[in-house]
Amino acid sequence: MPAIVGIFKVNSIGTSSILHIGDVLNISPVSDVKTFSGAGSFVTGDDLTIYNQNSVTNTYDNNAIDQPIAGNL
Repeated sequence: MPAIVGIFKVNSIGTSSILHIGDVLNISPVSDVKTFSGAGSFVTGDDLTIYNQNSVTNTYDNNAIDQPIAGNL
């Protein structure tokens, strides 16, 4: 069934975002990211106490490709 779309305004779109207007069967965004962080980096909440005595983040990665996305376009 066709969609009837009125006026819309797009202020900005991120680098790995999708703008969907109207009918669609499948949306598949393609992106990958590798994040290195130390101990307690992503801890959220109220009144937290975190003790990181000797925190070391090993960023050595001998893989050239972790998750290939070339065929997913």
